[in-house]
Formats: sequence, C-alpha cells, structure tokens
Amino acid sequence: MPLVDPLTPVRPSPQVSATLRAILIVIAVLAVLIPVLLVRTAPRTVSHHRVRTLPQRVVPQAELPPVEPVAFQNLDPQDARSYNADVPFVDGPNPAARPFRLIGDPSARARATDCMAAAVLYEAGDDSTGQRAVAQVVLNRVRHPAFPKTICGVVFQGADRSTGCQFTFTCDGALTRNRWSEAQWNRARGIAAAALSGNVFGKVGYATHYHTNWVVPYWQASLDKIAAVDTHLFFRWTGWWGTAAAFNRHVSSDEPVVAALAPYSEAHRGAVDSMTGLPMTANPLFDRAAAEAPLPSALSGASGSFLVTLDADTMSPDGFAAYAARACGDRAYCKVMGWTDPSKTPTALPLQPSQIAAMSFSYLRDRSRGYDKALWNCREFRRPAANQCMKAQTFLSTAQLVSETLKLDEEPAPAAALPPHVPLLSDGLTGVRRKEPAADKATAPGRGTLLVPVMKPGEAAKP
Repeated sequence: MPLVDPLTPVRPSPQVSATLRAILIVIAVLAVLIPVLLVRTAPRTVSHHRVRTLPQRVVPQAELPPVEPVAFQNLDPQDARSYNADVPFVDGPNPAARPFRLIGDPSARARATDCMAAAVLYEAGDDSTGQRAVAQVVLNRVRHPAFPKTICGVVFQGADRSTGCQFTFTCDGALTRNRWSEAQWNRARGIAAAALSGNVFGKVGYATHYHTNWVVPYWQASLDKIAAVDTHLFFRWTGWWGTAAAFNRHVSSDEPVVAALAPYSEAHRGAVDSMTGLPMTANPLFDRAAAEAPLPSALSGASGSFLVTLDADTMSPDGFAAYAARACGDRAYCKVMGWTDPSKTPTALPLQPSQIAAMSFSYLRDRSRGYDKALWNCREFRRPAANQCMKAQTFLSTAQLVSETLKLDEEPAPAAALPPHVPLLSDGLTGVRRKEPAADKATAPGRGTLLVPVMKPGEAAKP
C-alpha cells in the first residue's frame, strides 16, 4: 500500500465539486428570492390619519350658532368607522320633536313636498326608515333660526356652490346622474307629505345634522351625538340651541321654485325664476359647465367683485347667471362682470368705455336693497325679454364734462350734476339704475351723481 504524503492537498472528486456548486447557487437564489417574497406578500401598510378634533364650544343663547359647510376629515373609511364607534352618545333625554304642519296654498305645498321628496330619496335611497329620519332633520332645520325658513330653502341651501351645500346631492350633479323611477318618487312623496302633515320620527329627536358612519365631518366634535339609524349618525347642537325651546321660528309658506327639480316636479315648472326673470321651461337642461367650472377669484381689495371670462362654447347664456350665483356664494353684495372674448377681459376696476361696450354679461346682487338681477349683452345673446338686456350707454369722462361745463356762456350754478342718463365708470355695471340720493345727503364717492364744481373766470381753487 503506497504511503500518502500529509502535505499533499486532497482534491475533491468532480462529483462532489459539482454538488457543492449547486448547493451554493441554490442558497444564493434563495437569499434573493426570500426577501422579495416577504415584501410582496406582507400585509399592506395602512396610513392612519389622526382626527383633528375641534374644541367643543357651547354657543350662548344670545349668539346664533354657525352652519358650517360640509367638509370631512382625511380618514380611511375603516378608520372613520372605528372613530365613530368610539364617540359616545350624549347622556340625558332625547325628546321627540313636536309635530309640524305646513300651511300655505296648494302650489306652495306641492313645491315643498317635492323638495322634501328629493331630499329623502337622494339622501336615504328607497328606504322608508332612512327617509323618515332625513325628513325629520329637514323639519327640525326649517324651525331653527340658524337655517332658511322654507323647506326648499333648507334642502337647497348652498346648492349654488360646488362645495358648501348642506345636502350634497344638490351641488354634486347627482340630480342629473342618478334617476329614480316614478314609483320610487311617489313613495318618497308619500313620506314627505306625511312629514309635512304632522308625522314625527321620534328617534332622531331635535337632530339638525347627520352623516354616515364611514366619514367624519369637521363639525362632529362640536355637536352632541344622539341617535343612530342604520349607518347614519344624528347630532344636535350642544346647549340651549339643541333644546326644544330653540325650535320656535315661524316657517314661511312662500316656497321658492327650484329649477333643478323641474324635470321631476310639475310644481317646479312653468314659474318664473326669481333671479333671471326667465320663464321656467317644461324640461330645463342642467348646465354642467356652469355647475362644475372652477370659481373665479375676487378682485384684490374688492371681495365682492369678479371680472371673468365666460366660455360661450361650453356654457349656455342662462348658465352665466348660475355661474355668477356660484361665484357670489353667500355675499350680501356682489357683482360679476363677464366677457366671452378673453382678450377683452379686464383685470382691474374702473372699467374703460371700450371694456364696458364689449361686456357680455353682468350680475349684481345687493340684498340691502332687495336687488338681484342678471343682464346680458343682447347683441351677442338673444333674450326673451327686453328687461334682461344691457342698455346702450353714452360714456363721458370727468375731464370731458368739466371741459364742456367751462364752455358755458352764462354763469352756472354752484354745482352742475351729470345728466341722469350718463352713468359713471366706477363699477362698470351697465343697465343698473340706482335710487337717487336725497338732496340733503352727501353722495358716496363713485356712486350716484357726480358733482362737478365750476369756478368763475379768474377765481382761485379753494383747498
């Protein structure tokens, strides 16, 4: 037997060497694949947002509680459900509301019934229990001084804005996207008629707010949670404003016409729109461009004034009025001036005569004077009535007026007033006549009559 030198290295057989390489390759592959598989099969990480709770403030009886626009916390639906489940119901009694009976002529009752029917159908679907709960909230609101004093006013509050409406179906296009059958409308009308004739849904008490359990509105923390109906949670104001004594407001029977309901409601057809003065057609079209166009920004230093470019290719002339109302929102005083030619749209006031002549549309709201009117340039857009047209005007600058006055031969009066048919250019709204100021009152700058002082020849101007 030959001797083996211990210093001579032993070489593995070719078979052992191949097996070892294969094992190393497998280990290397697994080292890469296992982390990849762990990452791909790991449970999805859910980003949890914290709820920003506002401090609960009890509004005193001497102060009317604010009605906040609808805005929601940035929460995953499951997080919202968990949060809502942890919000306790308020302690103490939850009395049923008093029966409500609407008075008024048959046409006003029909308009109120169809407004209520739209609310319960679009908010609760074809579910009688949910519809009764929604109807009770509408009734509670109409009797509360913080809300409009008509059924249609409550239901369509804020509907002229894409955000800020109180019932979302009135401003998100749902009335045109979602159509209900005649049988479903009739069932909703039955619920509405019963609610307006004294039927009470006692479970929600004097609730004025509600939301589904998969969202968390910002206003939730400032109200008391009092009831749950299926997936909806109901709330009332904390303190005196949530008690029965607060729901004492006289309800008006002057129910407005709502053009958006005309396709579904005979009661909302054939009347005259209070803003445009236009007869309601039997089947008016919803102007999506007017409802969804981005809102303009008010002029700097004049929060109630807007200079806008109107796209006549996508928006109807009647849509101009709806768009202007959206832009004005809840402002008591607001003016919107629009041009269809972008190159002629000004960026600041006062307007030049050429800019006023090129104006396509104007809208003025002044609630202190009960004025709310839209006007069109009838050289561009034909209107059914002459009182909807801007009036052709002759514009003279102040310098021209002074020059003409100084040419007079006879001695003028101490002050010469502009002729009543010559408007000033302070706000640029043509066709709007204002009430003449009293003779013994000073006229505000830029409004009413401009007084042009006239001096005798050689007389020095007084400071």
